[in-house]
Amino acid sequence: MVSFMGTPLSESAQKVQDAINRLGLTCEVMELPDSTRTAQEAAQAIGCRVEQIAKSLVFQGRKSNRPILVIASGANRVNEKRLRDLVSEPVRKADADFVREHTGYAIGGIPPVGHTQCIETFLDEDLLKLGEIWAAAGTPHAVFKLTAEDLVKMTQGKVVPIT
Repeated sequence: MVSFMGTPLSESAQKVQDAINRLGLTCEVMELPDSTRTAQEAAQAIGCRVEQIAKSLVFQGRKSNRPILVIASGANRVNEKRLRDLVSEPVRKADADFVREHTGYAIGGIPPVGHTQCIETFLDEDLLKLGEIWAAAGTPHAVFKLTAEDLVKMTQGKVVPIT
C-alpha cells in the first residue's frame, strides 16, 4: 500500500494493513497530509461527519490493571460509569505509556486491530447505525474506511450503549 505521497506506508500503518489483510478484509489504509489525531481533525481531513469516526480509547481497570478498549463514535463521550458496570470494576483513562505497552500504538493513532495483545473490546452501538465508518490506522495521519460489519468482525467486540 502507499501513502498520500505515493510512498510506502509507515511501519505502524503497514502493521495495521497487515492485520486487516490477515482477517481477509478489503479495507485499505491510507496516510493523509492532515492530522487525524482527534475525531474532529479526522472528519475534516477525510471529509466525513464526526460521528463516522470510530475513535479507539483505552481504559485501565483500577483493580485488575487490565486494558479495556472502547471504540466509540467520534460524536460520543464514553460514560465511564456505564463502562465500570460493564467490566465490573472502576476504570480510568489509560496514560500514553500504558496505551503503547498494551496496543503497540500511540494515542491519536490507535486502530481497532493489530494490537500487541488481545484486549477486551466494547463497540459503541451508535457506530452500527452508520453505513461508512473511518478508523485510525496506527499513526495520527493514517485511517481506513470500514463498515459496521467489518468493525464487529475485526474486533469481536461487544456492542453496547456507551454514552
